Amino acid sequence: MSPAARRILLSVVAIAVVAVAIGLWIVRGPGPMAFADGPKVALADYRGANPVGVPAALAQASVVERGAYLARAADCMVCHTTAGGKEYAGGLGFKLPFGTLYSTNITPDKDTGIGNYSDQDFLNAMHRGIRRDGARLYPAMPYTSYTYVSDADALAIKAYLFSLTPVRAVAPANTLAFPFNQRWAMIFWSALFNPDARFEPDTSKSPEWNRGAYLAEALAHCGECHTPRNLAFALNNRRKFAGAVTAGWRAFNISADKSTGVGGWRDDDLVSYLTIGHATGHGTASGPMGEAVDHSLSKLVPEDIRSIVTYLRTVPPAVSPDLPATLAPPASASHRDGPTADARGKMVFEGACVSCHAWSGESAISPMATLTGAWAVNDPGATNVAQIVISGTRRHTPEGALSMPAFGSAYSDDEIAAVANYVTARFGSKGSTLTAKDVAELRKQTSQ
Repeated sequence: MSPAARRILLSVVAIAVVAVAIGLWIVRGPGPMAFADGPKVALADYRGANPVGVPAALAQASVVERGAYLARAADCMVCHTTAGGKEYAGGLGFKLPFGTLYSTNITPDKDTGIGNYSDQDFLNAMHRGIRRDGARLYPAMPYTSYTYVSDADALAIKAYLFSLTPVRAVAPANTLAFPFNQRWAMIFWSALFNPDARFEPDTSKSPEWNRGAYLAEALAHCGECHTPRNLAFALNNRRKFAGAVTAGWRAFNISADKSTGVGGWRDDDLVSYLTIGHATGHGTASGPMGEAVDHSLSKLVPEDIRSIVTYLRTVPPAVSPDLPATLAPPASASHRDGPTADARGKMVFEGACVSCHAWSGESAISPMATLTGAWAVNDPGATNVAQIVISGTRRHTPEGALSMPAFGSAYSDDEIAAVANYVTARFGSKGSTLTAKDVAELRKQTSQ
């Protein structure tokens, strides 16, 4: 080969390498904590208060008690339990665009659960998405977030799970379409999107910030619902916490943006929302967020909730352009005032909704039923309004919390679309334009 030809070949190879590197950078994107550009150190080298593990009040508790707290923080039970089923026995279906994926049994049953898992087997599943038999897990199990959980915390969770009564339960077979049913392909997905790295504290930040980062990113895996995904279904951390639709519900923007995120919320409002799923002037948690509050966040000690708030305050603002910059005020107390274009939606609201929510949206029965200020009614897409009409909400926190019954079987898709459009027009900044077809699609997306 002549020197000129060699130079041309080397140039082509260099261009190809650069192109691949740029492509990988675009697809892979930054890590979840890349926005905090302070020095990171291994946990063993950190000199501040230990950000991992359990709060000080549980420092002397048994490994099983510590594991129980950490498992609640990681919200394991909700995804591994069907409605009315045995806790942690699996079988909950996650409806995806390409089929349904079912959660597995994580009780210590030796035949159908994880009873034969060694410590290393459990760490491989938590951190690397690899089952005991070597098969790859799908990232519906959020191992790309759990990878940041410390080994000690992961094994404490294992100790707790192994303390449970074994339940014999085989999950239904997944119904994923080709090529998504090829588990081996997850080898390449994981190589791109799972860093397989434990949490490293940022020495430029406070111990409270680092604790909040560990809770929000590793255990509570907030980004799995609140961060949009890229074309490869991995988290797009360039729009970290900017909101996304997950399991048919919209997880709203929780970045520091002051208009469409939580940057304008008072600390006490955020603490209240995370603790009881309600904040005056900001609405009430429902759907998956309501479950996360009831079964996970409400179980955390106050200082852990405060640390999460401290961390959220620093997440770069990301605007949700489809949400209004200003939320709608209370509606008129008279049904004669305000939008009346959708008479059918008004009729449904009058028959099923007004007794709790009132014509003004300011409930006299419970603050948790007040609609004013809620993102759900100010979302022109009306995703969560339609879903709560379809599925209702069963809240357990605080004691005596008001729940809403499901109306999905009582009303047609057309009627649900009509009432959602009426609610967003009356109580929100801009009315939605849902159709019966949209509602039918939302019904298909909910987990079961």
